[in-house]
Amino acid sequence: MTRKEQPPGLPTRQQILDFISDSDQPAGKREIARAFGIKGQEKIALKKLLRDMGDEGLIDSAPGRAFHKMGGLPKVTVLRIVDVDEGGNVWAEPERWEAEDAPPPRLRVRERSKSGALGVGDRILSRTEEAGKGWLAHPMKKLQRGAEPLMGVLHEEGGKFWLKGLEKKEKRDFPVSDTGGAQAGDLVMAEKAGRPPRITAKVVQRLGDPFEAKSFSLIAIHKHEIPHIFGEDVLEEAERVAKQPLGQFVPMGQAATASKEKGWQGREDLRALPIVAIDPADARDHDDAVWATPDDDPANKGGWKAIVAIADVSFYVRPGSALDREARRRGNSVYFPDRVVPMLPETLSADICSLKEGEDRAAMACHLTIGPDGAIRAWRFSRAVVRIAANIAYEDAQAAIDAAEEQTLPRRSPGPPEDSDATVAADADGPGLRRRDGLGDLVDTALKPLWDCWKALYAARERREPLDLDIPERRIVLDEKGRIMSVAPRERLDAHKLIEDYMIAANVAAAKALEAKKAPVMYRIHETPSREKLVALQDYLKTFDVEFALGQVIKPATFNRVLDRVGDADFRPQVMEQVLRSQTQAYYGPANHGHFGLSLGSYAHFTSPIRRYADLIVHRSLVAAYDLGPGALSAEDAANMERVGETISSLERRAMEAERDTVDRYVAAYLSEHVGKVMETRITGVQSFGFFATVDGIGGDGLVPARDLGTEYFRYDETSHSLIGDHSGERFTLGQRLPLKLVEANPVSGALRFELPDGKGSAGGGEFRHKGKPKRIVKRRGRPGNIRHQGKKR
Repeated sequence: MTRKEQPPGLPTRQQILDFISDSDQPAGKREIARAFGIKGQEKIALKKLLRDMGDEGLIDSAPGRAFHKMGGLPKVTVLRIVDVDEGGNVWAEPERWEAEDAPPPRLRVRERSKSGALGVGDRILSRTEEAGKGWLAHPMKKLQRGAEPLMGVLHEEGGKFWLKGLEKKEKRDFPVSDTGGAQAGDLVMAEKAGRPPRITAKVVQRLGDPFEAKSFSLIAIHKHEIPHIFGEDVLEEAERVAKQPLGQFVPMGQAATASKEKGWQGREDLRALPIVAIDPADARDHDDAVWATPDDDPANKGGWKAIVAIADVSFYVRPGSALDREARRRGNSVYFPDRVVPMLPETLSADICSLKEGEDRAAMACHLTIGPDGAIRAWRFSRAVVRIAANIAYEDAQAAIDAAEEQTLPRRSPGPPEDSDATVAADADGPGLRRRDGLGDLVDTALKPLWDCWKALYAARERREPLDLDIPERRIVLDEKGRIMSVAPRERLDAHKLIEDYMIAANVAAAKALEAKKAPVMYRIHETPSREKLVALQDYLKTFDVEFALGQVIKPATFNRVLDRVGDADFRPQVMEQVLRSQTQAYYGPANHGHFGLSLGSYAHFTSPIRRYADLIVHRSLVAAYDLGPGALSAEDAANMERVGETISSLERRAMEAERDTVDRYVAAYLSEHVGKVMETRITGVQSFGFFATVDGIGGDGLVPARDLGTEYFRYDETSHSLIGDHSGERFTLGQRLPLKLVEANPVSGALRFELPDGKGSAGGGEFRHKGKPKRIVKRRGRPGNIRHQGKKR
């Protein structure tokens, strides 16, 4: 049948297209036949006509055998949420899009699902509507999130291809129904096909060699769906905004007066000050720089003036721009041992926004007045221009100040204890700072005043008594080919703590400055631990005869006192681990619930807008509240702070999981050369099926299955987190140190497996001692190694 041979009684092609477009319901063959009164043998002719229209590219079929215009959308289809913009508008794209010559349409979701607010990654069954030049989506039902795509390595066995998954928990291999052109040994992305019990894998993308340099971070990027390629529109906009002039410069101090009277008059010129940026030696971008000097105001005798200068990202990344949409989609930069996936294109993140030595740079300056006791007495914010006197590595700054103190003092004056808590900035990939043999006059003009002012800040910190957990961070050093050279705890220096305390001061000032104007604040919130977790911690501490009263007001100092009572006991590491596990997870939001860990009532992230979207929001709110020029917080963002906070909090958790997974894979690769060796380990987790242990000083969690502990029954004590031998009474307990043999290290999955050195249920009579009777234990008959416990899951 040709187009000229239209059988009588059948609708024309245009009539069918019009019906499909106008129908409120999915239009399948049955609906078309009913609409045009087609019966009997005419249905056969209609079926052929519809098939011809499909071959001619006029229509396409959707799931459920409904039709829609080719290049269009089914009337009812599954959509995936891809963006929530600054105005709170939700945008979605079809979950399946077959047209290779056209991008998938972007639909604005008209109303929220009855199941709650929609976020990026959610799936909805939706009715679609073409409106003007765009599409609208009307949610009908919120669906479960789709199963994660399979990532694995192809291998061939018995003439068939199989997919070996990368996840530690994935124990089965899937038969491959379609290799997609990939070969055995390739790292691939795949989709599950078929139905249980005949589930197969269909390869949809070949990623390359799983063992080549930098594959481990690539695995995490794909697994966690981290955006890592900037679109052309974003790159072009970055190049364009990077060239915009900084504006008029005004003398230092004048900007403060002008802003109160006439609004923003120009950038405060701070280029004459010896402001320095102290960063990791291999840092690529430099968000922050600091300066301090004694205060000459008699009202603050013995006090200090300080400036924390932060990259003025809000001047370049404006609300609603392509750069802004991409930054919000990413939420933060993601740091891996071999690379960084930046929140902003390198034109901004590594160049024009980075505070580089000797270059004029736009900055948001936090001016602090600090009392002799370290209390922050006043603050103001200004748009500024700075010229960094030096980019200094932490190690160089520390060496310079140590040398200066040794020249002026018979011995080094007492400083802050080395085990004080601090958060070390994440390393970034890049050329890094060159080693400096000397800093000349900067030691006297910049470093000494910074250190003297910091001693006052540190004294205030000690009075505040924040949570003090000395948990070392691992540093992975790679060679030029991306192979691990070493894994070791990162050295903690006073220089790290100094920068952290200046950043905390600026973050507090930003939050309080916005509160003073009743402006929107994106708080960094860390809430008090839940009672459930505190009860669990109390039960755990009882097994060490350490008292922990629940009737008291819980403060960070409460946990510090517990650690003081533990002292240097062998079990200190596991008590510290349990205190950490009892804490809540920090998040972002517009309602102030304080920061428990830092013992602060108001706290916002202000100091890293190059790598955190939350900081960019705070900058914009300051610009709006204090009339500091362009780039102010939009009304839409101000009205949707809660939604933005939820989004960037979830993206932060995604980044943390990806970073942790990648480190585990690198550690497994490093340890793969040591399989068969006995290593000193520490137990990091105990469950009914066995315990997990990590190699001292290196990391990586490996399992020791309960079935491998010998022929004795081992029972699980939930309170003390222990496996206990039924006859010998031998314990394997959280935090216990013991030698274990490494029997497997899989770099692709990051999985490790250990066994006891002698293959028996004996840890070699280690030094560990632990008190307490097992509770909530049920003994189960069966083969040796089978264990069960009852009670609440923690």
